Amino acid sequence: MKIGILAFLSEESISPAEVARKCEALGFESLFLPEHAIIPVKHRVPYPAGDGTIPEPYAHFPDPFVGLGMAAAVTTRLKLGTGICLVNEHHPLALAKTVVTLDHLSGGRVLFGIGAGWLADESEIMGVDFKRRWPIVRDYIRAMKELWTKSEPVYEGEFLKFPAVKMYPKPAQRPHPPILIGAGGLGWKCERAIKDTVEWGDGWFPVVMSPAELARHLASMKELSARAGRDFAKIEVSMLFLQQPELQPQDPARAVDEYSRAGVHRMVLSPPALTPGRADAILEGLAKQYLG
Repeated sequence: MKIGILAFLSEESISPAEVARKCEALGFESLFLPEHAIIPVKHRVPYPAGDGTIPEPYAHFPDPFVGLGMAAAVTTRLKLGTGICLVNEHHPLALAKTVVTLDHLSGGRVLFGIGAGWLADESEIMGVDFKRRWPIVRDYIRAMKELWTKSEPVYEGEFLKFPAVKMYPKPAQRPHPPILIGAGGLGWKCERAIKDTVEWGDGWFPVVMSPAELARHLASMKELSARAGRDFAKIEVSMLFLQQPELQPQDPARAVDEYSRAGVHRMVLSPPALTPGRADAILEGLAKQYLG
């Protein structure tokens, strides 16, 4: 089982570089950073846990790609993940350049966790048609794959069109960084995420569900993969656990065993705030529990 860390960083936490150095030294496989450019002060969509209030740290996330660039500069093995990137809130050509630059300069260590967002209020402020957010993401990702893999790509989609262009560097990973579809779990439906993963994703990245529930969804994914001629064994499954105590595994050793048997390849843990004076002990504690 690969064990990753999703770090909820802020102005009060240690830097992404410090987190990355510590994670690599302790043996964690990956570091993920989340994304929210803004959080509305008033929102009609409740947070999908607790009392529905969006946790204050969500308004303080640094830009994930700046943070992961810092992490890349001080590590050599650590995988660098977005957990997740809200693709529809970016211009796809600019985002494609950012992702490929990070992958090239890090020597091929990017895990491109992507999603469309759950907070309609945020999407609207960012200029996104929330009801069409996933069709937008699909279109953008198709275009980004063309930019990453073709010497003079041309694209004509529903939401994006461009003539022949050049974009370099190309990714260090071939054909491109793995695309992990961050959708499903925590009470959200999984059918669309499973279908998208089979059709155009490299992995599935759901949030907090039981091993039994996950196993049922993966059985459906395996069946759909067979019908589509897709090698199910090549689809990587990552399970994200959020910060709230009730959303964390209560017995780490048992969780690793049960999720592994259910079909998970990577568990991504969200530790408490990594503030100076506390961060080392928190990460060391997780390493002892999950890495042995």
